[in-house]
Amino acid sequence: MDKVLIAPAPLAGIDAGFVHVLRDAGFELVYPNRGGQLSEDELLTFLGGVKAAVAGSEPYTAKVLEAHPQLRVVARAGVGYDAVDVDAATRLGMAVTIAPGTNEGSVAEHTFCLMLALAKRLVPQHLGVKAGGWPRGANLPLRGRTLGIAGLGRIGKAVAIRGHAFGMKLLAYDPVPDAAFAASHHVTLVPFERLAAESDYLTLHLPATKDSRHLIDRRTLSLMKPTAYLINTARGAVIHEPDLLDALRNKRIAGAGLDVFEEEPPGKHPLFELDNVVLTPHAAGVDVQSRDDMALSAAQAIVSLSRGEWPAEKVVNPEVRADFRW
Repeated sequence: MDKVLIAPAPLAGIDAGFVHVLRDAGFELVYPNRGGQLSEDELLTFLGGVKAAVAGSEPYTAKVLEAHPQLRVVARAGVGYDAVDVDAATRLGMAVTIAPGTNEGSVAEHTFCLMLALAKRLVPQHLGVKAGGWPRGANLPLRGRTLGIAGLGRIGKAVAIRGHAFGMKLLAYDPVPDAAFAASHHVTLVPFERLAAESDYLTLHLPATKDSRHLIDRRTLSLMKPTAYLINTARGAVIHEPDLLDALRNKRIAGAGLDVFEEEPPGKHPLFELDNVVLTPHAAGVDVQSRDDMALSAAQAIVSLSRGEWPAEKVVNPEVRADFRW
């Protein structure tokens, strides 16, 4: 019986659709039961004898993949795949898949959770009331303010739809923009520099690539309004964290809502000492609905590939198709 590693901790101990899809296809499920994200060394151990992995954000490095040539599929329960060395997987004939269309609603809702927490001073008001105080004051609105969306893919579009419902003015930047969507959803497409300069809330939804790495740095932060807020539910590498820290300390921008970091978990971080930051643990894409939908999509990709089928819309390295063998 072929084994499938169920690596993400949030998938342990739940009876969801992905479990039945894999077991009905004859797979044995392997759970690490570590209660957190697997390290490279732990992943090296748990992939022993495994033919496919339902993958979270654990590091599928060249070292890990080369140590397990029997592995046929790395199926991300998500839409980003920067934790997978796709070049190494391709060289080894392994298919890498994602789960498109499964978590944009969750990320969009979390984006507004962070945005509203900052605008309405949720954390300091909560702590103040708990401490016996009554820290009333005028908070900030979303309505009438400019929402800048960096990355108008599935998630950026979901954010735009919700931004319009909040009565916000919508600007967006995307390297390959969907002009038809923008025209029909009240979105003005602009260069990134204008996006940074005019946004009251600048939210990042770009994948981690060589072009987007450290897009937010000292230069681009200097373009932003001192009253603006930065939201990142994309990838930590999009922000140069020391430059953001400097901008926040010196009030060059008003605050930031961060769900992702360059190193995860980030350990003790100087950002934690600031009172104009709201932080969450890379949780934006995972609510109970998206969790189950992403895992089900990953499981279906594994089953399809094991049967000689090719889920083209999910495979990110199609060049392995000609020689792919289960």
